[in-house]
Amino acid sequence: MVPAPLLADRLRHETFFSLAARRELFERLDQPALRPLPTEPFVYGEWKTARVNVDYHIELHGHYYSVPYTLVHEAVDVRASVSTVEIFHHGQRVGAHRRSDARGRHTTDPAHMPKAHQRHLEWTSSRISGWAQTIGPHTAALVEAILADRPHPEQGYRSCLGILRLAKRYDPARLEAACARAGSVAARSYRHVDAILKHGLDQVPLPAAAPSLALPRTHEHVRGPQYYL
Repeated sequence: MVPAPLLADRLRHETFFSLAARRELFERLDQPALRPLPTEPFVYGEWKTARVNVDYHIELHGHYYSVPYTLVHEAVDVRASVSTVEIFHHGQRVGAHRRSDARGRHTTDPAHMPKAHQRHLEWTSSRISGWAQTIGPHTAALVEAILADRPHPEQGYRSCLGILRLAKRYDPARLEAACARAGSVAARSYRHVDAILKHGLDQVPLPAAAPSLALPRTHEHVRGPQYYL
């Protein structure tokens, strides 16, 4: 095979008097060096660098894509085409997803999740909220607050399920009261609710709300607009 620079130098001084002569030289020198065309058409892609968040997802145009959870806080390279998103770490592809334009939503590969999260795959936010509502409105409100407070809802499943399973050890009415107390001080975790029940704080009345300082709409010293007519 003749190197390209040498081949170009040789052709620079050639004079061709017919297409056949040119073709003969192409078939003898150029054609043996040609490679077959790719089996798939070229797909344009854009590259960017991203940092893996604590919920093992990276952000691209408002959507979140998962990577293996062991890469939390690592820098990765992202290649986005019109239909796919590929994620690379030190040149090795660690994730591939169908591209989505749904802003604020997550695309998660179950294989990227920690084992603790994988055990909760059969659960959904609506299913957990439905179970909480059977116990009471304060329990439902606390569960929904926990799910909303996490960067990725699955991170709250373990805490929520732990709270709901406390109804097997304590009376559901006590669990509802404990969730009401936890919600009043923004204590959004299984650990807080469990501690309230263990120490019997659910049976202690909640402190009375501070009196409102709002002024009444009508008052003898309030003249109103009619006074100035």
